[in-house]
Amino acid sequence: MNEIMINALRCPVCGAAFEVGNGGRSLLCLCERKRHCYDLSSSGYVNFAPPSQSHSGDSKEAVRARTSFLDGGAYAPIRDAVSDAVKHYAEGLVIDAGCGEGYYSSALANVADGVIGFDLSKFGVEAAAKRTKGKTNALFAVAGIYDMPLFDACAGAVVNIFAPCATEEFKRVLNDDGILIAVGAGKDHLLGLKQAIYETAYENDGREDMPPDMTLLEEKSVSYEITLSDNETIANLFSMTPYYYRTGEQDREKLRHLEYVTTPVDVFVRVYKK
Repeated sequence: MNEIMINALRCPVCGAAFEVGNGGRSLLCLCERKRHCYDLSSSGYVNFAPPSQSHSGDSKEAVRARTSFLDGGAYAPIRDAVSDAVKHYAEGLVIDAGCGEGYYSSALANVADGVIGFDLSKFGVEAAAKRTKGKTNALFAVAGIYDMPLFDACAGAVVNIFAPCATEEFKRVLNDDGILIAVGAGKDHLLGLKQAIYETAYENDGREDMPPDMTLLEEKSVSYEITLSDNETIANLFSMTPYYYRTGEQDREKLRHLEYVTTPVDVFVRVYKK
């Protein structure tokens, strides 16, 4: 952890600042009454979530499937577009709100002064910490994105990729010149995959959770086609979509027998100013 990251974090219990203790293995808050302690795991992440959220977020199997798919490079153009936006617009600390397994955050650590990723899945956060092992400017923590353990105005950018947009919380942690980089599905995103599984495949609706009171600086479309030629990769991609949880058994049977599919990837990358 570098100084910019430590200075941004605040204790989720009392709101006090942290210092690093126990030979770099713990975060100790500076509360006058009780010094709350959060130990870093052997993988290098920290768990700020209360016990009530200890089983939230993606499962170990879901994280494994997503990691396998993303490591194949199919979403590399999206990763690169986000990194380019951070390089062009952002200064200082970058927050990855809903970081998952850290595929995008690890790339951002190559262009940002510091990156802190938050996700409620301890399996995702653990995978992210392992992915960035050895990088002193990246930290991952189990915490919700609607109440992040961060001081007000501590960040130069928030990155929000295929995750709910917690606009008010993002505005709270952004400094006066801070930006939000939001990534979401365009109308044709994964249409070929849906056509291979469903009898009727619809275009995606537009997102309704984009910030109404932030200034849109830029919108970039990232559109290209991918071909997947084995069932495991197809299933891994499908498990990353919201359709995974609302698909009936008949259509799941089609999925189990798919060995080849070509589909468009169609996403937007929007840059907003606070």
